[in-house]
Amino acid sequence: MRKTMTSLLAGIGLVLACGTSVYAQDKELTIFWAEWDPANYLQELGNEYEKETGVKITVETTPWPDFQTKAFTEFNAHGDAYDMVVGDSQWLGAGSTGGHYVDLTDFFNKHKLGEVMAPATVKYYAEYPGGSSKYWAIPLEGDAVGWSYRKDWFEDPKEKEAFKAKYGYDLDVPKDFKALRDIAEFFHRPDQKRYGIAIYTDNSYDAMAMGFENALFSFGGELGDYKTYKVDGFINSDKAIAALDAYKELYTFTPPGWAKSFFVEDNQAITENLAAMSMNYFAFFPSLINEASNPNAKNTGFFANPAGPGGDQFAALGGQGISIVSYSQKQEEAVKFLEWFIKDETQKKWAALGGYTCSAAVLKSEEFQNATPYNKAFYETMFKVKDFWAVPEYAELLQQLNQRIYPYVIGGPGTAKETLDALAADWNATFKKYGRGQ
Repeated sequence: MRKTMTSLLAGIGLVLACGTSVYAQDKELTIFWAEWDPANYLQELGNEYEKETGVKITVETTPWPDFQTKAFTEFNAHGDAYDMVVGDSQWLGAGSTGGHYVDLTDFFNKHKLGEVMAPATVKYYAEYPGGSSKYWAIPLEGDAVGWSYRKDWFEDPKEKEAFKAKYGYDLDVPKDFKALRDIAEFFHRPDQKRYGIAIYTDNSYDAMAMGFENALFSFGGELGDYKTYKVDGFINSDKAIAALDAYKELYTFTPPGWAKSFFVEDNQAITENLAAMSMNYFAFFPSLINEASNPNAKNTGFFANPAGPGGDQFAALGGQGISIVSYSQKQEEAVKFLEWFIKDETQKKWAALGGYTCSAAVLKSEEFQNATPYNKAFYETMFKVKDFWAVPEYAELLQQLNQRIYPYVIGGPGTAKETLDALAADWNATFKKYGRGQ
């Protein structure tokens, strides 16, 4: 009898302990994201939420190269380590069709987020399939590829005079790719250890794709037809071929050793006096206006991706939406956090911390546009962005693009047409394998 009573009491203690543990866990949400400054800003915002509600927010991070692998390993194991994930826009297809994301369509419609958020962020961060009005994420971190430049180099009277004598027009922030190319050539002076431009070339994830897309979209080219999955006549069109050749030429004006460069190196091109202009995500521009991290902060300016030869002006989309993980045991609590996050006052706080709001009203406000030297360019860019394929097999498509375009851009043999014809063949085979467009 004593043994039975002891066991019973122990069992009651275990239940009570577990009950307390479950209650404590209900008061904590874990958000998974990549390791970068915006994740730190989200943690700060989460700390505000905890003060208001008592619910602790933990933003768990991992380095960018591991982000996708670690997230999908947990998803595929149906693990509940993460309650929400700030996933790349390309993950929407895999996240939704794989059953990893909670369907947020009702939430989206209830809060009229199609009207609240900038249209491009709704289209690329939240909806899948395209045009379906099915939503799997809330636009969180708006981002796109823009440019920084050395204002002191551009404004030097002697440089301006020499530039006009050579090219026949005034040296200024480039409004089109022709001017971008001319300025890159003009400032490319290896003997002085000055170079014209810094672009993305890394082929380990999506850097090369984002860089090339900046040219592709502004040259009037497209990756393909997102509804029919037809790629012939799109990714290998005359406009796409011209864009690839233009991107390859820009590479010839980069600093030495630039064949494996991404956001870190492109910021260093400005901070270390290497290049006149540098491509990068807007998310990495805050450090360029900080004198502690950029000795040239006072002389650094910013501009949106310039127009192509036909007047088209677009930029490659970065950024992420936040999704509720379907295996989370705290989905109701996660919904409450999202309801708080989308409020106007929260979006203003998010922008003030350094996060890139997707709220159309905040983006359009003078307060936002004047808050930093790059916010106006960001605002202009976020209403003319395009994205990579968001289908579940996007990783294969991305790898194929890297395998074809990377060698050509950094000086490999062949022509742009041969390169893009081969890529079109790769993509046709991949889409056929997955039964798309058949």
